[in-house]
Amino acid sequence: MKALICHKNGSIELVEKEMPKLQNDRDAIVKVTLSSICTSDLHIMRGAVPRAVPETVLGHEFVGEVVEVGSAVKNLKKGDRVAANCETFCGECFFCRHGFINNCEKGGWELGCRIDGCQAEFVRVPFADTGLTKIPENVSYESALFVGDILSSGYFGAEMCEIKKGDIIAVIGAGPVGLCAMMCAKYLGAGKIIAIDVDASRLEIAKNQKLADFVFNPPDCDVEKEVKNLTENRGADGVIECAGAKDTFEMSWKIARPNAIVGVVAMYEENQILPLPQMYGKNLTFKTGGVDAIHCAKLLDLISKGLISTDFLITHKVSLENIKNGYELFENKRKNCLKVAVMS
Repeated sequence: MKALICHKNGSIELVEKEMPKLQNDRDAIVKVTLSSICTSDLHIMRGAVPRAVPETVLGHEFVGEVVEVGSAVKNLKKGDRVAANCETFCGECFFCRHGFINNCEKGGWELGCRIDGCQAEFVRVPFADTGLTKIPENVSYESALFVGDILSSGYFGAEMCEIKKGDIIAVIGAGPVGLCAMMCAKYLGAGKIIAIDVDASRLEIAKNQKLADFVFNPPDCDVEKEVKNLTENRGADGVIECAGAKDTFEMSWKIARPNAIVGVVAMYEENQILPLPQMYGKNLTFKTGGVDAIHCAKLLDLISKGLISTDFLITHKVSLENIKNGYELFENKRKNCLKVAVMS
């Protein structure tokens, strides 16, 4: 089968590999229908993910059809349409039992990082009963593609902010995760959403999709001043940091009101500074970490009921044979690229 691997030097190559086989009785083999390219794939290529194993097939965001299951898999069968969770988790260890599946003692971020991922024709999914979710009949593969990663990440960020009805929530970064965070914050009861990004086209998408009520582009305005003007000089009730740029962490705590929650979803490539003397008295709560993507079934149900939709995020489609072109589009944001759907 064809598969995209990442070499030790960070280059990527489409190669021929053997079909994956069941290695454990909780495994499933899935025929990949659609996969996507994630910013964390780029982090692996740049050497910013120490746990990543060279020569591994990239990718962890996909949907497809089950073709084989291990003897211990109870909730899935051959022919089921499924959406994948970006995390591998056993569902039984201390962390899984407490909902912290990113810290599973037997898993974590495995697919496309430490074991072969989904940018291939077929993929082996460990702990299939927890790592795969059946797609409702009225939900297309395209509509389900982002459930297990960027939509879960957006929900994770919004959930961290403990949103109360009517809250004003600022989202830094109007990329795919940021747009999902805006969508989920509205679902959870936010009264107003502020979108912040340096890319005017992405801010326009946030407005056109009715995900943001106000948009600010930092080169064009004083964001901290604008947020305070909207909030009676208090600051945002919650801030979701999805950008991970050089100065966005600093922006996140500066635009938050005293006693607010700052939810950091972004993956940084450099250490960030926590200037406690400057923050003293703001009584901020910071929450951060890898996404605990435990709400896939709920998110699919919301999509099925028409309450949320990520369809607009697919701006480009490429075949697996042309996936390197997809990487170039995605990494350089060419042609206003948000997300690339890769057809296996």
